[in-house]
Amino acid sequence: MPRYFFNLRHGPGPDGLAIDPEGDDLPGPEAARARALDVARDLIARTRVHAVRDWFACAFEVTDEEDRPVMTVPFSDTVTEEDDEA
Repeated sequence: MPRYFFNLRHGPGPDGLAIDPEGDDLPGPEAARARALDVARDLIARTRVHAVRDWFACAFEVTDEEDRPVMTVPFSDTVTEEDDEA
């Protein structure tokens, strides 16, 4: 099963990237995207960090075991069109 790393982009440059040193074993990219969105929702709802002023400006930069980029998942993707209509 592939391992995905969810590096948190919270600002510009190398200082604005929190590296995920452990990663998660997941069956594929769709599961990795779902995990990123779940964790983003949890961070937005529960975490207050002085370094992060706007969670919706953050993104997960997901990489594989070879440190190759797989996808970027903006935290703004946690809001769906149905949420906008409510």
